[in-house]
Amino acid sequence: MQQLALDEARAAIRLEIEGLEALAAGLDGAFVALVELIQRAPGRVILSGVGKSAHIARKVAATLASTGTPAQFVHGGDASHGDLGMITTADVVVMFSKSGDTAELSDLANYCVRFDIPLALLTARPDSRLGRAANIVVTLPEAREACEITAAPTTSTTMMAALGDALAVVLLRRRGFQASDFHVFHPGGTLGSALLTVGEVMHRDDKLPLVGAEASVAAAILEMTSKGFGCTGVVDEAGELLGIITDGDLRRHMADGLLQQTAAAVMTVGPRTIGADALLSEALRQMTALTPRITAIFAMDGQRPVGIVHVHDCLRVGLV
Repeated sequence: MQQLALDEARAAIRLEIEGLEALAAGLDGAFVALVELIQRAPGRVILSGVGKSAHIARKVAATLASTGTPAQFVHGGDASHGDLGMITTADVVVMFSKSGDTAELSDLANYCVRFDIPLALLTARPDSRLGRAANIVVTLPEAREACEITAAPTTSTTMMAALGDALAVVLLRRRGFQASDFHVFHPGGTLGSALLTVGEVMHRDDKLPLVGAEASVAAAILEMTSKGFGCTGVVDEAGELLGIITDGDLRRHMADGLLQQTAAAVMTVGPRTIGADALLSEALRQMTALTPRITAIFAMDGQRPVGIVHVHDCLRVGLV
């Protein structure tokens, strides 16, 4: 019984894989036209569907919105009862319907035609009633549903979701959308923490441990103690970073007269640094994955230190 269940599950997954492979192979100029239409649109992308297709449309709307393309989901049934007012002539409407004959989408299609709102359709039947009304039709390939007994939407909805993901990825790349932009729309959770930049977390200004090259080691120790990072940067007269002094540097130079030596005499030259606009996850990697491991790293603007991040800061924001 267990093996039968595994065999049936694998067969269903293979059918969906076959559908995705056919979808990828069959993409054509209609998909490109849809990308360009959305990219040119001054308004939002309105995603709509009914039944299982509505769930996919809602998911695609969320993916688009979080990756830099303003988008909104409008249920096909609700559109006929007032929600058409959410759609403007600046928008692009994308409908999801395998059959292309979903009755609940007719009012939305008619509204788009009446007010000259660009309309695209994702369907397996481009010659359907909705297909004839649409300006752009992206056609799903012929593929067996994973549920062969009932032909319930399985492979077809997987293909719709994959098309939506592909659309979002192409658009975000064309828009130059970056991980830092994604963080603006997704500040919560572990993913949000992973997309924080060093500049958003770093300690700066009077919290930054720095001494001049000619400062005494005694002054450097006071700076390390007062700022609490276990280190201090050493800068030249122009404020550019020359090196770093850590507890280890002090131990290595322990001798009579240590406190009277200059910071430049005991510092480690060429410390590990990172840009202030780099991801915090990269700062954590440099602190913990490289040898030797360190507990703090200076954030730089060119050659000048503008901040410092401690490994505890990564813990504080939930990155680890």
